[in-house]
Amino acid sequence: MPPSESDSAKALRVEDAGPVRTLLIDDPPRNRMSMAFMDALEAELPRIAANPELRAVVIRGAGEEHFSVGMDLKELPRGIERMGSADAVFDQRLRVLAALENLGKPVIAVLCGYCLGGGLELPLACHFRLAAAEGARIGLPEMDLGAVPAWGGSARLTRVVGAHHALDLILRAKKISGPEAYRIGLVHEVWPNAELFDRAQELGQELAAMPAGAVAGMLRCIVGAHERSLAENLAAERREVLACFGTPDQREGFMAFLEKRKPVFNRELDD
Repeated sequence: MPPSESDSAKALRVEDAGPVRTLLIDDPPRNRMSMAFMDALEAELPRIAANPELRAVVIRGAGEEHFSVGMDLKELPRGIERMGSADAVFDQRLRVLAALENLGKPVIAVLCGYCLGGGLELPLACHFRLAAAEGARIGLPEMDLGAVPAWGGSARLTRVVGAHHALDLILRAKKISGPEAYRIGLVHEVWPNAELFDRAQELGQELAAMPAGAVAGMLRCIVGAHERSLAENLAAERREVLACFGTPDQREGFMAFLEKRKPVFNRELDD
């Protein structure tokens, strides 16, 4: 039996601050990514994509202790029964992470405490990752269970930090700190724990203030660029250059430059 709508609503909590939507994995303290959570996230992402008033997303765990320990392994047999196979269970998670990565709006993951297994694979599908300076344990420790990452973790981790660090993390089931994650390029910023969540909101507001059409265009260019040839990437960039010509945000940017002032973008969305 699939999780009820009330179960899904409890598993994923939504909070808005103007154009920034925060999605909370609402199973404290360890914030397991249950079937109900994945169902709720799969339903939520198209709503965010279709809402022009939402221009950035923050994903974090409920509470302030942990991002997520990933999948609730005790649910796996029930998931297989419900969806028909283990493949179907993992296919949904791959599908949801692909939708997150291709949302067309910047997504920020806030890593603190446990960020393990799926609790790292989901952030790897986000566009920005911020980590706590203390207490974070970040990794793909599936080897300790005699298994391997199942939500694209090996592919995305290799893409982000290179094969050298990916092999070290995965084959040794390592759990690294926020500063170490920053050193190897896994996260963009490290902040004191007391400032981490405010910084994520600040970055979300900063990104939401950028021209939404141009941001979406650059996400289309950059996400998946590693899979395309240089010629294809240059052609994609040219399409976005032409798409920006004559837009209200492009005109505002040029006028602000000439008038030596800060541009105000997205007026047509905020009016």
